[in-house]
Amino acid sequence: MGVSKLDVLYRRLLLTKLFIQGWGKPDDLRRLFEFRKTIGNREKCQQLVPKDYPIFIDKMEEQADCQIMDGHFVSPLDHHLPGIMPAESVKARRSSLRNVSDLFVMGGALVLESAALLHWLERGGYGPLGMTGISMGGHMASLAASNWPKPIPLVPCLSWSTASGVFTTGVLSKAVNWSELEKQYATETVYEEEIIRLLEYCGTDSFKMGQDFVKNPPSSLDNLQHIDLATDMLDLNAKREVMRTATVTQLSTDTSAFNASTQGILIQDTSNTDYQSHRMSSTKYLSTVNHELLKREKRKASLERESILFMKGVMDECTHMGNFSVPVDPSLIIVVQAKEDAYIPRAGVRSLNEIWPGCEIRYLKGGHISAYLFKQGLFRQAIYDAFERFLQKYSI
Repeated sequence: MGVSKLDVLYRRLLLTKLFIQGWGKPDDLRRLFEFRKTIGNREKCQQLVPKDYPIFIDKMEEQADCQIMDGHFVSPLDHHLPGIMPAESVKARRSSLRNVSDLFVMGGALVLESAALLHWLERGGYGPLGMTGISMGGHMASLAASNWPKPIPLVPCLSWSTASGVFTTGVLSKAVNWSELEKQYATETVYEEEIIRLLEYCGTDSFKMGQDFVKNPPSSLDNLQHIDLATDMLDLNAKREVMRTATVTQLSTDTSAFNASTQGILIQDTSNTDYQSHRMSSTKYLSTVNHELLKREKRKASLERESILFMKGVMDECTHMGNFSVPVDPSLIIVVQAKEDAYIPRAGVRSLNEIWPGCEIRYLKGGHISAYLFKQGLFRQAIYDAFERFLQKYSI
């Protein structure tokens, strides 16, 4: 199945950049990876948010068929990882993704904040309760539902088992600030020498190949051709073309200088017995220049590939559903996915019905953008169906 042209076009029209400040502080990543092990286990995660966690209602509006409440509460994540959240997010407000680590902060905060809200709703007598979301919201809903200790309807729309493909092979990868990420990965050795060792194997699509590559780099990049990371979608070909242009320009300048110098030698004395040695020396110089430029280009290509693999590793570590508990009753899960989704690649990663045996996956025609704009009726139908299943199985 191909990808939606509308998805590709829409991405090209957006000029926003992701992760403009880089990977995030190494200490933050260490804390987040360790915390992921806690929230990845439902029993441990339940100890983090008390059932009577305080939530404050600031305003209440009664309408004919609903009640709208406006309130606030301190994110439970701030109690467990103090200082890791931006100040504006401590009271459950969204923040932008300036660092890669910000996405993991968002996920951890949402898991605990959802638990606080679900407890609050239960205390108020509301139910049945369910979780849903679209795109990143769908993935966040999945993380939250995996940690709820009771059966709960879950309808993740336009999301999948991990976010790693979104930022490495999907069209959104073009919005990633790869130049800053590559620079940090190359200059701050803590990422390669320490952070990488904290990543754990979570399945056939995990970072294990990338770990092996970084720890035991092959003698030739040709050995990596089986790792299909779609580097053309990351504009790496364009970057390499720039490097090649720079190489040709440099070589032309050096050659011109060499020609001028040898012509001077010939004019001065064509019978000079040193001519052959000058020529051999200059030829050796050009060979050295070519060799160094080729090495530089290979190092550049290697750095690009290592940065992509590192991105895949940290994303799988903190977002892969295989690293979290299976929801209590997967039969209450209805996944809605677009067949031609260019934002959420499914190739090369584990399927959600493999991770959550018993869940249902509904595929609709089109891509990410067209589904969001024109297929929300199908999303709502899936929500109705998931709640109906809950009522049939668990209603008293």
